Amino acid sequence: MAIPVFSVIAPIYNESGNISELYRRVSETMNAVGEEWEVIFVDDGSSDGSTDIIRQLAQNDPHVRPVIFARNFGHQVAVTAGLDFSRGQAVVMIDSDLQDPPEVIPDLIARWREGYEVVYAVRAEREGETWFKLFTAKLFYRVIYKITEVDIPLDTGDFRLIDRKVVNVLNQMREHHRFLRGMSVWVGFRQIGVPYKRAARFTGETKYPLRKMTRFASDAITSFSYFPLQLATYIGFLSAGISILAIPVVVILRLTGSQAFFGQATTLIAVLFLGGVQLISLGILGEYIGRLFEEAKGRPLYIVRESPEDFQK
Repeated sequence: MAIPVFSVIAPIYNESGNISELYRRVSETMNAVGEEWEVIFVDDGSSDGSTDIIRQLAQNDPHVRPVIFARNFGHQVAVTAGLDFSRGQAVVMIDSDLQDPPEVIPDLIARWREGYEVVYAVRAEREGETWFKLFTAKLFYRVIYKITEVDIPLDTGDFRLIDRKVVNVLNQMREHHRFLRGMSVWVGFRQIGVPYKRAARFTGETKYPLRKMTRFASDAITSFSYFPLQLATYIGFLSAGISILAIPVVVILRLTGSQAFFGQATTLIAVLFLGGVQLISLGILGEYIGRLFEEAKGRPLYIVRESPEDFQK
């Protein structure tokens, strides 16, 4: 098989009900493009039979290049592995739940052929999601946009096309707590958005419940912003300012015989407030120190059990 012009990366984690349909739609879309292509299925430690489906597809179609992890390493790392193994001049990152329709890929390619090096898909509409998910997603993107050092486009996910020049730069960035949609903006190059209608999940349940979304948001903020540290400083100055202003007030009330600040309740409330501020500040500081600790260990981002070369033997 010739070296592909386009690589499609699809991270897989317990998506046995979606893989065959994803493969069919990607194949139809990329065959219609008329250029050589490959699809890289990165199995992120699946336990529902997804691995066997990927192996079978690879045996039947040389366009399919499997990357099978030794265990679960996370969505962002799985996409990173796909970038590492990709060979195309342009690389498309797409989710495996079919919420990102493969039929949008030609629109991304058209913009790439116009000279843009990062073409990100903008969610103009979202189907099949609860009001809570819609609200929190909208809040997340707007908070990130306000407090980070890069202008991350609103309402965009990892669904995007990136040029080989951008892929080569991203492959040099090996931080463990990854936020690829921010990293692909940070590198620069010519970028443009393409609006699309995000579909409902084809089958199965979301792999990003509230807990994982909170963790993901934390990684995004701490990767591109010092705002939490600055916020802790602001809160410290605010509490100190309140204390300074309260000193003459308390003195005057004591001299006038007021009973407003007598007793242990007031002291207890003040101590709990200041203790809470201190613990929150230490927690924020700990998040950043923990990330430094992870990077200092120098462990690989992922471990591959089976690579595309293993299926070519």
